[in-house]
Amino acid sequence: MSNQSRRNFIRNSSALLTFAYVKKMGFNHAPSLNKKRVALIGTGWYGKNDLFRLMQVAPVDIVGLSDPDARQLSNAEKLIQERNRTTASIPSYSDYRKMLKEQTPELVVIGSPDHWHALMAIDAMKSGAHIYLQKPISVDVLEGEAIVAAAKKYNKVVQVGTQRRSTPHLIEAKQLFIDSGRIGKVHHVEMCCYYHMRDNRNPPIQSVPDFFDYDRWTGPASLRPYDGLPHRSWWRAFMEYGNGIMGDMCIHMFDTVRWMLQLGWPLRISSTGGIFASPATSKSTIADTQTAIFEYEGLNCIWQHRTWGTPVDPQYPWSFKIYGEKGTLCGSTMQYDFIPVGKDEKIHRDVYYEREQFPEDLKEKDIELFAAPATRNHMKDFLSAIDSGTKPVAAVEEGHISTASCIIANLSMQLGRPLVYDPAKRIIVNDAEATALLKRNYREGFQHPSLLY
Repeated sequence: MSNQSRRNFIRNSSALLTFAYVKKMGFNHAPSLNKKRVALIGTGWYGKNDLFRLMQVAPVDIVGLSDPDARQLSNAEKLIQERNRTTASIPSYSDYRKMLKEQTPELVVIGSPDHWHALMAIDAMKSGAHIYLQKPISVDVLEGEAIVAAAKKYNKVVQVGTQRRSTPHLIEAKQLFIDSGRIGKVHHVEMCCYYHMRDNRNPPIQSVPDFFDYDRWTGPASLRPYDGLPHRSWWRAFMEYGNGIMGDMCIHMFDTVRWMLQLGWPLRISSTGGIFASPATSKSTIADTQTAIFEYEGLNCIWQHRTWGTPVDPQYPWSFKIYGEKGTLCGSTMQYDFIPVGKDEKIHRDVYYEREQFPEDLKEKDIELFAAPATRNHMKDFLSAIDSGTKPVAAVEEGHISTASCIIANLSMQLGRPLVYDPAKRIIVNDAEATALLKRNYREGFQHPSLLY
């Protein structure tokens, strides 16, 4: 076969795989005619985004909205009414526990800040609901273990919002180059994020507005002096509420790589970094520079982020690169490139959009158009898992490994030494100090779920 014929064959095969994958993920799948009773916890940007994608693929009855911000609640209700072409009111709550008790939803979408994920997920499952849980699933490792245990105890499906596993062009790349063996033996992976996304502000202390219940928003986290609405993104500047850029951005790429290469728990995790380039006046407590190594047998997966300077590869500023003996696969939310060893030209594929099928996407404020098809597919997979009693593609066990590995990388950076986690014993091997850090201290009045599960 000539080089040109080979390239045409690969292009045609790729197009057929994309079509097959889209069909498999349910574009022509008829959802159950029974409306699911759905509630949303966290009505900010991504909570609404996830709910709207669910509404696009299945008949749902929105039975409750919960948020400590009354303005966000009102705005979410208005947008949902507009989409449903109705003026019917939706029960709204500042306390999600009251909503769960009064509305008994079948499905709960959780889009709250990270520090609330564990308690909300467990409470929702305990109330009888299946969960669509945004990543990362937890802010400490033992919270994640508790979520996994609760899902088993209550026999609930949990789909984690690591939707790269449902991204059409990345599924295609996995099938064409990883599953087929075309890439050859893989011994090295690089992952990165070079977005200037660290919030370096230093706002003054101010009064809490009447429409916002700051104490309820803070929940189990430490209560910082109020210096402005923590959402949409201000909370991400603080380790008090999350796990920095490791927990926000690395988890996506690391989870993608684990899924593609069928990797489980790393054998050892090490990390270095800190606050190197940010202004001293910034209140933010997250690292602006960090490198982490997730070690496997014969394979290292290396992460790097910088919130300053220029990206190493401007075409792939947030991405992964899988290096095999026969080629390299570069992937991101926007595209992939396979670069074979030898003279063959690289094979390129752009993100798959659905503008024609879902024209309302083009009118939605702040939508991530590149992620919309993946999230819709993720929701379909979630619903299918519930109907069939099977594991979803981003099952809670997988979300826990990806989440906990990033958390342990932060602990390694903090302690200045490599760490080995034993998930059976829930300890850092031969390291009592690190083991003690697997569980964060909760604010008075809140009980850590690891004490119960």
